[in-house]
Amino acid sequence: MKTAGVIGGGAWGTALALVCARAGLDTTLWAREPEVVSAVNETRENRTFLPGVVFDAPVRASGDLADLAGADFVLNVTPAQHLRSSLDAFRPYARAGVPMVLCSKGVEQGSLKLMTEVLEEGLPQASPAVLSGPSFAIDVAKGLPTAVTLACPDEELGFQLAAALSLPTFRPYLATDMIGAEIGGSVKNVLAIACGISEGKGLGRSAHAALITRGFAEMTRMAVALGAEAETVAGLCGLGDLVLTCSSPQSRNMSVGLALGGGQTLEQALAGKVSVAEGVASAPAVVALARKLNVEAPICEAVAAILAGEAQVDQAIAGLLSRPIRSER
Repeated sequence: MKTAGVIGGGAWGTALALVCARAGLDTTLWAREPEVVSAVNETRENRTFLPGVVFDAPVRASGDLADLAGADFVLNVTPAQHLRSSLDAFRPYARAGVPMVLCSKGVEQGSLKLMTEVLEEGLPQASPAVLSGPSFAIDVAKGLPTAVTLACPDEELGFQLAAALSLPTFRPYLATDMIGAEIGGSVKNVLAIACGISEGKGLGRSAHAALITRGFAEMTRMAVALGAEAETVAGLCGLGDLVLTCSSPQSRNMSVGLALGGGQTLEQALAGKVSVAEGVASAPAVVALARKLNVEAPICEAVAAILAGEAQVDQAIAGLLSRPIRSER
């Protein structure tokens, strides 16, 4: 593999484009915003979404998806709720069998479909893969050590993709369980909001640890109910990503929770943010999917209720703390 295309010029898309370029791939980054395209091409910096990181490898930006038609593989990094429209736009240029690596994390509202299911409907000729794991865009862009899960049902293709993306500071671990990788990335964003709320309310580190642990149980139950392997979500794409996203205000989702726990409204918490906090959009879909699967997800339900204005923060916390005593397993 010699060429890579990246759909999505946000912070994570830009960071992954840098990974591709540093790995020696001829890399084209598609961005919707003309100012991002011009900044990347003229100043070697994405000043809108990843300011302060001057590119140390050649990345070409474009506003035309046709420029990605010849790529050996494509990383799709558009927000989860916009994946379907991005696939529709790319369809005229996608060749049969093109490897499409899904890098957004979420459950589609309305359909309650995972990103691989959206891909199967929107671009059935593509060969799917999922990239997920504990990875802040700024860390990856700066070349700091990062490990992720690359899940692909075609093991040979998965190895080729991992080899193409691998760097001393960016290490993909292979898996075949795409569902497990997707659920881990989707649910952890909702749980990060919960941990942020706890932190904002000053509930202490013990409560923080309890939320991560019990949240991980919710994540695992959902994954297994969908046919995934529990071992997958116990890895980088589940537990690893959960620990990172729930433990740093640098997380967009945790920062939203911090604001809510500190007394701000959702509108105030989101004001001024240029990057998407996926957990806000995914929370109602995650809860609806859990109910469809008959899986208990009380922490995710509490977050969704707060975001929808159906419960106050203190009311949701009281509800969680007053649940009946039960076995941990």
